[in-house]
Amino acid sequence: MPDRPLFLERASFHRRRLGDAARVLPILAALLVLVPVWWIPSQVSYAGGAVWIFGLWAGLILAVRLLHRALLQAEAATARASETPEERRDAL
Repeated sequence: MPDRPLFLERASFHRRRLGDAARVLPILAALLVLVPVWWIPSQVSYAGGAVWIFGLWAGLILAVRLLHRALLQAEAATARASETPEERRDAL
């Protein structure tokens, strides 16, 4: 019988999925940067491409900020879930 539980706790599972999202975000960003290149150049002007790039840049900054905040909260929840009852009682 393994020492570790078969299923992850909710807080630990949530933290791991947020970590996966943080790993996928740069790949998604690289693909989104290439979207104007894939479009037919006559349909996308240079100004439209510039707006796309800077809009994507601002969106990525916001996404990273929200993901960072969620990861910090998930880390705190995981730490609280892993505390023993004696540690919780001593903290009060």
